[in-house]
Amino acid sequence: MRIRVQHGCVAVALGLALAACSGQGAGEGVATGGRGGRGGGSRGGGGGPPVPVVTARAEQRSVPVTLPTVGTAEPISSVQVRAQVTGQIAEIHFSEGQTVRKGQPLFTLDSRPFEVALQQAQAVLARDTAQAQNAESQQKRYEDLFNRGLIPRDQYETQRAGAASLQATLEADRAAVENAKLNLQYTRITSPIAGRTGAFNVHVGDLVRANDTQPMVVINQLSPIYVTFAVSGRYLGEVRRYQAQKPLQVQARETGPSNPDGGGTSAQPSSDRAEPATDQGETGTVTFIDNGVDPTTGTIKLKAIFANTHGTLWPGQFVQVSLQLTMLANAVVVPTGAVQDSQDGQFVYVVTPDRTAVVRRVQVERQHENQSVIAKGVSVGEEVVTDGQLRLTPGAHVTTAARGEGGRGGAGREGAGRRGDNSSGEGDTSGGRSGPGGRSGNEKGSHQ
Repeated sequence: MRIRVQHGCVAVALGLALAACSGQGAGEGVATGGRGGRGGGSRGGGGGPPVPVVTARAEQRSVPVTLPTVGTAEPISSVQVRAQVTGQIAEIHFSEGQTVRKGQPLFTLDSRPFEVALQQAQAVLARDTAQAQNAESQQKRYEDLFNRGLIPRDQYETQRAGAASLQATLEADRAAVENAKLNLQYTRITSPIAGRTGAFNVHVGDLVRANDTQPMVVINQLSPIYVTFAVSGRYLGEVRRYQAQKPLQVQARETGPSNPDGGGTSAQPSSDRAEPATDQGETGTVTFIDNGVDPTTGTIKLKAIFANTHGTLWPGQFVQVSLQLTMLANAVVVPTGAVQDSQDGQFVYVVTPDRTAVVRRVQVERQHENQSVIAKGVSVGEEVVTDGQLRLTPGAHVTTAARGEGGRGGAGREGAGRRGDNSSGEGDTSGGRSGPGGRSGNEKGSHQ
């Protein structure tokens, strides 16, 4: 009996071991099947449906070579209006911030004291004129008496000196009258230039003094206007060489909220900030190159004059400046969005005639706005991918889609891919757990 029990125990143990091995094999089969499903999905992606992308053709065009920098608008003429006589302001003829023309009345001072001073000077002139005329008549009589020997020489010379003195006094009186007239004119203050006025520093009834430290108002000339900027001193030779050929053109734009720093300050003659196509800015001409490079910054100062007929540029305003040196003819350009960066350098996806994306290493010479000049790697007419590169792999088939459609399609596929991964992951874990797949494997092993 003891021997039979031992054999029975051995049989039961062998049965349990075979059942466990069968269950483990079934679980491994599910897990392997899960991995195989993902692997098969990845291999199937290479031969899957074409990837929708946005493309553009490489074009040949003339591209300007520019130096981007930041400048400051400055008025060509800025006048601080001050009174030239002391008096009380009687009237103001303009408003703050008004555009005035040259010679337009600005202020009127109380003219009564100056009118009285003019009348007094005129009266003195009349008195001295009468005395001078009398002295001249007496001089003629004394001269006749002296010629006949009736009076001595000293008496005659004394009379002649008195008449000459009265003539000098008469000239001084005339100058005093002119000065009084000039002071009277100074009570009517007019604009010396055409420009825009600033804020009032005085008001009606204020007493102003001649040549006071504080101006009554400041007038800035806005049209035309200067823009002052600086470029790296190492480009001085190029600037002078191209300026000798023809006047250098400059574009100035307002610094927008997207570029609060005013744009790139790099003087590399290979790039320019991309700006909205509607904002063309103002175009001017370089009129001044400083006579020395600033040793502290290594830059040289330039000035350009702008017509500014619409008042776009404002004194003291920071603007983005693009100094155009020359035009690069017959350049191969592609949209900047087509150029991608990698550890090995820059590249683009080129679409072959059979609608396959291939990687092409490129050498970007410079950028202008939203275009990149390709020095090497792309030929004119070739089709490059400008959007959708993240979904591409070398050799993938592509289809051209609109920008909005391509974006939505990509998002849908990526979402589907994520959902497939999650489901397969759940399948893997379910195989490890006692899920339906596990039960099926166990049942099959037990039947075997």
